[in-house]
Amino acid sequence: MSGHSKWAQIKHKKASTDAKRGKVFTKLVKEISIAARLGGGDPTGNPRLRTAVDKAKEVNMPGENIKRAIMKGTGELPGVSYEETFYEGYGPGGVAILLEVLTDNKNRTTPEIRHIMSKNGGNMGEAGCVSWMFEKKGYILVEKTKTDEYTLMSVALEAGADDMKNDPKEDNFEVVTAPENLGKVRASIEESGIPVSFAEVTMLPKNYATIDEKHAEQMIRLIEALEDHEDVQNVYTNFDVPEEVIAKVEK
Repeated sequence: MSGHSKWAQIKHKKASTDAKRGKVFTKLVKEISIAARLGGGDPTGNPRLRTAVDKAKEVNMPGENIKRAIMKGTGELPGVSYEETFYEGYGPGGVAILLEVLTDNKNRTTPEIRHIMSKNGGNMGEAGCVSWMFEKKGYILVEKTKTDEYTLMSVALEAGADDMKNDPKEDNFEVVTAPENLGKVRASIEESGIPVSFAEVTMLPKNYATIDEKHAEQMIRLIEALEDHEDVQNVYTNFDVPEEVIAKVEK
């Protein structure tokens, strides 16, 4: 999962930057609202909502904004009704792309997403063309400088994690959970005194596509263009990010 670890770190840094412009707030309000609509307004009994609220707090969203978003989802306040859908396709180098979208108008969103894909070297595919390549999982990163492998593994597995990875080339341990167990496993890790640097419910690729630097740079431009669209909540891909491209992106 080394490709995912690298990309998760880039996403985390980018979210912190985007939060200053309010872009992340808008998307999190949508996610909180639909999570509350589907599973109720109590985060303790709604893992998806709890994860969304945690992410909102990480980017310092005001508590009042979180509360209003929940109330819009439960119907206690009026709000826009969003439809959750996925778009699938391919990027430069044949990389698989899976988009999680929340929209109030699919007739507007679909052609806009298709245009972004084609303009940036990608193309839309049929439903099911790449979704089979991904699994929905809870995903946690812990810096190796904060703990040792045995301690983290003991805590994580005891709390219900499915697996833990230690790639010697990476700076983080990777913990994988069932989506509904993410909050419990994260809480157990943090309660043991180990800080979590990143946590989310994501779509993990079953395998990775290694592409050259040129295609990787094109892929990053495509992902950024897709993430800039107000209806795109998450962009999932299976490409492995070359180290030299990481260095350029982080400058």
